[in-house]
Amino acid sequence: MLKIRGVVLGLLLATMAHAQNLQIDLANLREDVRGLSQRLSELTLRLEQVEAENRDLRSKAGTAEKNYATLSQLNDSVADLNRTIKTATAATKTETMQQVATQIDRLAKQTNAAIDALAKNMATRPTVQSFSDDYSKEGVSYTVVKGDTLAVIAKKTGAKQQDIINANKISDPSKIQVGQTLFIPGGK
Repeated sequence: MLKIRGVVLGLLLATMAHAQNLQIDLANLREDVRGLSQRLSELTLRLEQVEAENRDLRSKAGTAEKNYATLSQLNDSVADLNRTIKTATAATKTETMQQVATQIDRLAKQTNAAIDALAKNMATRPTVQSFSDDYSKEGVSYTVVKGDTLAVIAKKTGAKQQDIINANKISDPSKIQVGQTLFIPGGK
């Protein structure tokens, strides 16, 4: 259960770190879109200026032929502006999509590397032993002598071997040492 929590926590932290990088990248993309919107506003303003100039030319022109030529010029200018806007929008869209694809690939590689590192870390982690508190809290002290094992001590004192392990939090029962003092739950 602790291993799963550790993996989940590690994945969550790695994902959060990658999410922060993605947020920065998203903010950069938003700034690019803001810049394009500003450029579009500038082009719209220029179009309005051209239309205003066209109105002035129409009012100054006295003949229908001149009006027709001015209207043609205005139509050409509008068409040119539309082409410019479409070209700029398409180029920006393509560039933005390429940047997003590159960033997504980079984030995917980083995420995979983080997951691999977590998996390797979990594979090399020693198992954590837990000790039960389900043993008698009354007992005696016992000093280990030469030739003692936990089984021998349990037999001598009438206690359960697992209770001795839990009470003294012994992770490796084969490594008790002569002179070591142990608490023997319920022992005599």
